[in-house]
Amino acid sequence: MAVYAIGDLQGCDREFALLLERLQFSDVDQLWLVGDLINRGPDSLAALRRVKSLGERCRIVLGNHDLHFLAAYFGKRAPTRSDTFDELLAAPDVDELAHWLRGQKLLHLDESLGFVMTHAGIPHIWGFDQAVALAQEVEQVLAGDHPEVSYVAFFEQMYGNEPNLWSDDLQGMTRLRLITNYLTRLRLVNEKGAMDFAHKGALEEAPKGWRPWFEHWPPVAKADPCIVFGHWAALDGHTGRDDIIGVDTGCVWGRQLTAYDLHSGERTAVEAI
Repeated sequence: MAVYAIGDLQGCDREFALLLERLQFSDVDQLWLVGDLINRGPDSLAALRRVKSLGERCRIVLGNHDLHFLAAYFGKRAPTRSDTFDELLAAPDVDELAHWLRGQKLLHLDESLGFVMTHAGIPHIWGFDQAVALAQEVEQVLAGDHPEVSYVAFFEQMYGNEPNLWSDDLQGMTRLRLITNYLTRLRLVNEKGAMDFAHKGALEEAPKGWRPWFEHWPPVAKADPCIVFGHWAALDGHTGRDDIIGVDTGCVWGRQLTAYDLHSGERTAVEAI
């Protein structure tokens, strides 16, 4: 059985279909999708339907664009001019797709494979066990199982850049928002683990005092999982590390859609159409 981690689809369904064909993806293989399944690209509805049709062969974590769509649908937040999911919002099966999507995770850990997947990364101020537990707090809300915060209220109050630094004392929506931001919007952090939300470009252009989150991580111990993530197309998949693997190679920006084989480390890519 092959297991492939695939970078941000962002509605690039034709490239997704081509990549699965090139991989000769079969019924016994498994996909890990790092989130941002939809938005910015041309075929969000088709991409989401294709992913859903894969059923148990697919492991998914939510990205910031997926959450943005859910906020538009459940939280009645108006789409922006750059959003491209109008067709999805108008689809006859949008309710089924939206409820299925909110049932996905923010973090997926497979100890037998030795990998953990989130959309944007994991801050160095958390350990793996803490990251799993905190992700589950938000996943409980999204599933509609939280005793105090409904998923509708979450999507209505999800947006915001404050606070930008973790504290165990955080409560309520402030806590949930920050957990979500770390797992779906993380790029640059300082030594304390505070996030910078402004910079999205190349590393050499990063403001002084801020470094990529993965540069703060010590070498991953043999007993710990390697991290696979997307979200940061400007990296083109390069982190300079073998234990932290980026797979977003900017298909929606005209570059490539990439699959990383979790067993062999081999990368397979198709060009953007």
